[in-house]
Amino acid sequence: MAQYNFEGDFENINERQLEFINKVIQEQDLKVTKVVFSPVGQAGDNFVANVKRITIEGENGSLKMVVKIASAFEMLRQMTNTEIMFKNEITMYTEVLPKLVQLQQAAGIPKEDQLKYAKCYGCLNEVPNELVILEDLKELDFTMLNKFESLSNASVRSVLKNFASIHSASYALKKKEPETFDLFKNKLINIWTVIGSNQEMMASMVKFEEEILKVFDDITLASLLKNKLVNAFKMAVSFSKTTDKNSVIQQGDAWTNNIMFKVSGEDSVQSIMIDYQASKADNPVLDLLYMIFNCTDHETRSKNYYDWIDYYHSELDNYLSNFGMKVNFVYPRDQLDADLKRYGNYIFGLCLMLANVLMRDTHEASKLMEAQKNSTLDELMDSMKMEDMVDATMIRFKKRVIGLVDSFTEFGLLRI
Repeated sequence: MAQYNFEGDFENINERQLEFINKVIQEQDLKVTKVVFSPVGQAGDNFVANVKRITIEGENGSLKMVVKIASAFEMLRQMTNTEIMFKNEITMYTEVLPKLVQLQQAAGIPKEDQLKYAKCYGCLNEVPNELVILEDLKELDFTMLNKFESLSNASVRSVLKNFASIHSASYALKKKEPETFDLFKNKLINIWTVIGSNQEMMASMVKFEEEILKVFDDITLASLLKNKLVNAFKMAVSFSKTTDKNSVIQQGDAWTNNIMFKVSGEDSVQSIMIDYQASKADNPVLDLLYMIFNCTDHETRSKNYYDWIDYYHSELDNYLSNFGMKVNFVYPRDQLDADLKRYGNYIFGLCLMLANVLMRDTHEASKLMEAQKNSTLDELMDSMKMEDMVDATMIRFKKRVIGLVDSFTEFGLLRI
């Protein structure tokens, strides 16, 4: 490691990864004089990758990058399906996203309305040394919002516009180059289906759900929640066995920490999605439901949910028109409404699982991530017992789950 002019926090990056990072840095032609590594975010911001910021100083200028590094711990790699997740993200950054933007450019969509994503400086798709080096969006004044707070109406609408952009370009790709669409579809692996097909993981999900049910004394509520998490993964497997003619390439994991925002005023928000590890080809409403119910609270949803769905469909129509397509023929509103109900229980189950993980504070997330390194699945489940939650986390968790029940019920998305 001594041959690299590196400083800071890079001790847990192996020699092969450092070699690749150094190669990418040298390609920037900055005549580098100093490279400093520093951690990005806090524990719980990213459960699959180790994320570092790289500050580069040189005679020809300076540059900042963000590098996402795969875990070296074998048990953690198995539990988080690290190999699949990084392959998905590398496929998106090197093939899918550039292709979709190329289609938008050819269609004459103005640059400001084209799909935005962080510039990718390089990817190492080499097990177990995977990494992705990206543009540091903080340099463009984008920031990560508080995962414990609901996204605002303006922030949600910004993300919905991103969905309309990527989904519409997917429909255009499917129409103009169906072989390319199918190639991408086959390369992107649905991580939820992988979990649902793994007996050991499913046995752990049963225990996970049991832990969640212990929290709720209300018999009616506990009965409503029972089997929802486990059944969600069974649904993922079932859905994968059918062909959805409305499928699009989707981001797949749009919760607050996987989106960067630039807020210029109360109603002026830009957003860029930054994590594509769970990307897949699937029904468009999955992106919508996943984001809305993992990023907002019940009060905000009650005021805006139907307007959000209207806005997405309208934006999808606007984007499709650039490709000479009409939403009423591509993805009519009655089909969207039917799909929202079809996938309601599925997304509810995923949200229930994620509430246990995403609502933990930095200290708890640190303990959880440390436990993941060398634990068996059973030991990991023990580390996630609800009784060990601190009071503030338990309050957040209960509020999140009750809010999910109230919203899914109010919008007619939950089938008992």
